[in-house]
Amino acid sequence: MRQTRPHAAIRTAAKRRARAFTLVEMVLVIVIVGILSAVAAARIMDRGVTDSAVFAEQGRAMLRYAQKVAVAQNRDVHVRLDGASISLCYQPGAGCPAGARVRAPGGANSDSAATKAACGDSTWHCEAPPTNITLTTLPGITAFYFDPIGKPFASTDVSPTTVSSFTTLTVRVSAGGSNRDTTVERETGYVH
Repeated sequence: MRQTRPHAAIRTAAKRRARAFTLVEMVLVIVIVGILSAVAAARIMDRGVTDSAVFAEQGRAMLRYAQKVAVAQNRDVHVRLDGASISLCYQPGAGCPAGARVRAPGGANSDSAATKAACGDSTWHCEAPPTNITLTTLPGITAFYFDPIGKPFASTDVSPTTVSSFTTLTVRVSAGGSNRDTTVERETGYVH
C-alpha cells in the first residue's frame, strides 16, 4: 500500500511556510522603512534646499528675460544683483525710478514678503530671495547690462560701446550647505 497522503500534507505545509514571512524578515523591513522615512522627512522639512532651487531657476529666467527684452526693444537692460534682490531696469545707477523699471512678464512679480520688502512695486521685475537663502555673485559684480544685441557689459562700460569689460559672472544661491550656480558668459551673455 502506498501512503501518498502524508507526503502531500508535508508538501502543503512546506509550501505554506515558504510563502510566509519570518519574524526576523518583518522586523528588518520595519527598521529599513523607519530609516528611510527619517531621512526623507528630514529632506522634506529642509525648505532651504527646495527654496534655493526655485529661486536659482527664477533668477536664471530673469537674466534670460533681461537679455531678450534688450534685443526685442533694441535698448539696454540693466541687471542689479545687490544680494537683497535681482532687479531689471532700463537706466543705470543705484536707484531705479518707477518709469524705468522693466515690468514683470506676467504683469506682477511673486509678491512674496521678501520681494515686497526689497522691491516694493509688485509690477516691477524684481525678486528677493526668501529669508533662508543667500544671494552672492562671483567675482562680486553687483550690476551689469545687456546691450541691444544681447551682449553683456559691465556697469562701468558707457553705452553705446563695442568693447565690453564684463567678465564671466556666476550668481550663487545658497541654502543649507547647498549651492546653485547660474553663469552669464562673457562674450555671448548665454545664461546657464
